[in-house]
Amino acid sequence: MEPTTEILYTVSLNDYPGLPAPERATAELRYSRALEQVLGGQDGVARAYGAWCTAAENYGADITAEEANLAERWAKAVDKARQAGFRDLGEAPEAYFEVRLE
Repeated sequence: MEPTTEILYTVSLNDYPGLPAPERATAELRYSRALEQVLGGQDGVARAYGAWCTAAENYGADITAEEANLAERWAKAVDKARQAGFRDLGEAPEAYFEVRLE
């Protein structure tokens, strides 16, 4: 029996007109890998993103110190991931990566 890996999140590149599917998939993969490298794998990405969402919904109030730390790490990781994801792509000012927890 082969081990299965549960997908905890998905990444999609949005508002990048005319980008061929293989290049889009490569950019999304680079983005995901950069997040996982900074945050410690899929579980780390899911936890940090969840903390960031909680902090954003509560405007930073009523969150634990751990959630605040994870939310801050998320913001820094996104900057690095964005750079990795858009590497080798042309200009598209409205383009962005979206992360969704599964």
